[in-house]
Amino acid sequence: MDLKAVRTFVAVADTGQFREAAAVLAVTQQAVSKRIAALERDLGVRLFTRTARGAEPTLDGQTFLPHARALLLAEGRAAASVRPGRRALRVDVIGPRVAPAVLLRGFHEAHPGVELDVVTLFDADTAVAAVQAGRVDATFRAVGMPGRRLPESLASTRVLDEPLHLLTGPEHALADADSVTPAELAGHRIWMPSIVEGVEWAAYYASLAAEFGLTIDSAGPNFGSAAMLDRIAGSPQLATFMGEHPRHTGRDLRLIPITGPTPVYPHSLIWDRANAHPALAALRAHLAGGSGAPRPSGTWVPDWAVG
Repeated sequence: MDLKAVRTFVAVADTGQFREAAAVLAVTQQAVSKRIAALERDLGVRLFTRTARGAEPTLDGQTFLPHARALLLAEGRAAASVRPGRRALRVDVIGPRVAPAVLLRGFHEAHPGVELDVVTLFDADTAVAAVQAGRVDATFRAVGMPGRRLPESLASTRVLDEPLHLLTGPEHALADADSVTPAELAGHRIWMPSIVEGVEWAAYYASLAAEFGLTIDSAGPNFGSAAMLDRIAGSPQLATFMGEHPRHTGRDLRLIPITGPTPVYPHSLIWDRANAHPALAALRAHLAGGSGAPRPSGTWVPDWAVG
């Protein structure tokens, strides 16, 4: 059904005259007549009776009028639901307890009026495809991994270089160290069962291991972070890498800074250049002005990392 014709029908019913309806709609009276005639053909009924005072709805016209108003109201609501700034900003943060989620919570606290829809997509390929298709507005990912160039329609900016720490149990040989260097980790078993071939963090840790001669073991089923932390807490051999945002509350574990240099994980925000959602612009401005800027010298990132 042609909603222009429906809108014209309502205008004629409200004003009682084709000429007045034409003025309200900023079209010619001839256009009003053509739209009403087309709507009557579509419905198979006569909608108006011409009178000396103008036009009056027929019985069918009176019956159709409340439904026509409902159609126009639904049209307005449908358009408003996707109008920039009206729908929630949808952002992918990889996981609810990782550093990008902390950044997004900071944005929410600074902009409590912005409605957010937070999603957790598994890998960069899926996330980038979702941004490109318009299923999400932005994602936090490591950008530049070999063979994974961003499409030209997307843009990115580095928003956080997150330092890695070594996480051990109390019986581990390095548990009492104030800090460790990457060189000192050579020969120790770094256990990371969450690494899956092809994802961006697998590329990052492969580069890290190659750069410093580390042994990063991804063997064994991944039963989640809680099970992994329980096992590390009771092991004198196992250690893992962890960001600076603690996820080991309630366990006897040691979070040890890595220095000389400090490996950092490069988080970038990725978005579609054509996305006009005003909350996306606000998020970008917030991240640019916050504490999530890349860190200075004395750190290490893979040579493929962008930004």
